[in-house]
Amino acid sequence: MLVEFSITPVGAGESLGDAITSVIRIVDESRLPYKANAMGTVIEGGWDEVMGVIKKCHEEVMKKAPRLVSHISVDLRPGKPQDRLTEKLKGVEKRLGKKIKT
Repeated sequence: MLVEFSITPVGAGESLGDAITSVIRIVDESRLPYKANAMGTVIEGGWDEVMGVIKKCHEEVMKKAPRLVSHISVDLRPGKPQDRLTEKLKGVEKRLGKKIKT
């Protein structure tokens, strides 16, 4: 299962750097495969594992802001092997005939 999520603190000022750093720290410490990008983070793992990490991230961000807005997108495809985090892009690159920017 792949899950892309972003958490935006509201009411804690203009800069999001501290909140983003705390979220990435939690994701990294989970040891689940992930990729961070400028607009969010993608994690790969089982439902309970991934949602547990996202819950911890929400709890941490709530310590820094009185409100948050979160977006979560789930790609659930039972029967597919893990490592879809990188394998999905390989299929696109093959069709495109070149590497894509990540």
